[in-house]
Amino acid sequence: MAELIKAPKGTKDIVPSEVYKWHYVEGVLRTIAMEYGFEEIRFPNFEHTELFNRGIGDTTDVVQKEMYTFTDKGGRSVTLRPEGTSSTVRAYLENSLYAKGLPFKAYYIVPNYRYENVQKGRLREHHQFGVECFGAPTPATDAEIISLADTALKRLGITEVKVHINSIGCPNCRPKYYDMLKGYLNQHKDCLCEDCLNRLDRNPMRILDCKQESCKKVAADAPIALDYLCDDCREHFEKVKTYLDDMGIAYEIDTNIVRGLDYYTKTVFEFVSTNIGAQGTICGGGRYDGLISQLGGQATPGMGFGCGLERLIMVMEAVDAPFPEPPKADIYLAPLGDEADRPVQKLVYDLRQLGVSAERDLVGRGLRAQMKHADRIGARFSAVIGDGELESKVLRVKNMETGEQTETELTAEAIAAVVMA
Repeated sequence: MAELIKAPKGTKDIVPSEVYKWHYVEGVLRTIAMEYGFEEIRFPNFEHTELFNRGIGDTTDVVQKEMYTFTDKGGRSVTLRPEGTSSTVRAYLENSLYAKGLPFKAYYIVPNYRYENVQKGRLREHHQFGVECFGAPTPATDAEIISLADTALKRLGITEVKVHINSIGCPNCRPKYYDMLKGYLNQHKDCLCEDCLNRLDRNPMRILDCKQESCKKVAADAPIALDYLCDDCREHFEKVKTYLDDMGIAYEIDTNIVRGLDYYTKTVFEFVSTNIGAQGTICGGGRYDGLISQLGGQATPGMGFGCGLERLIMVMEAVDAPFPEPPKADIYLAPLGDEADRPVQKLVYDLRQLGVSAERDLVGRGLRAQMKHADRIGARFSAVIGDGELESKVLRVKNMETGEQTETELTAEAIAAVVMA
């Protein structure tokens, strides 16, 4: 019975006293995305498993260890969505969204699901704000996406954050880098964990992202991708840095960034905070020029990022970023006596039709208890309606903060004029 009323491990309720923060953050993120020309896209919470196997890569921890995969009643293998990019690509191809012209620019705010160790700010069901841009190969696109993330964090009051960038090359220059990396890693096979030994031949770059201490020590002295970039990748990365310089966005070159998904190419980046412990990445992303063709579409460049809302709000709280006040009732109407019950119900209804947030007693409280409740919910105004008010058609509306009372007609329009003045 105890399990029945306990949320599954790795999930968390967002209760009314906290949800207003989410509304605020989501509203800011939507506004910024639209300012940058992105439109919202929504997609299912589960997809065919093969979409993620092919899109994310079967050598990643996400596919190997973290996906919630099951067989449905029709015998199909489906997976709860672990990330948003693959689903956006699938929706883009299925709905022929490319037909409207490029670039295609979309954002989403969705829950994602990964079976991983529960940590501070890392849940098995987490919420993500993400943006994706398809069809734009230029370095300006990379800088644009990074600047969107930078704008979002600054507007939410997060200024103490570091932008880390790197380039991990493309299919033209990566084979040479892989050869050098494999040669180095083969010399240290005895120090690699079992997972990394399995990755050694198939995708050695994944080893650089391993969290095992022994593997991290090996990775610290490994060859870096920046030293093996082809001319095109090097020029692309230099231009990205130039655009960031021009916009005044400070950054650090971090050769350890490879990102955890196989589809990334060229530019990768992370925004890192020191306010939430060791796992300080608030958002991250990069370019994925081969993903759309890998999932069955025509070769189309892509660029985007994802930002975990749980972590984002956690950082905002840690740095005392300003949140708006939670919404409060504009007025609380207290019926006094049975005769006032129906008129009060009609009044609160009419007030709500005028855009006024109106509350009334629903549990049978006495007048004193009603006033305490009005104060507890933070109502801005209150008024008592009894026989005298019904007879005179005059109401005294009390300002709960100042105690000042205003007489007005007993009509929704007159009350609204006092409350909204």
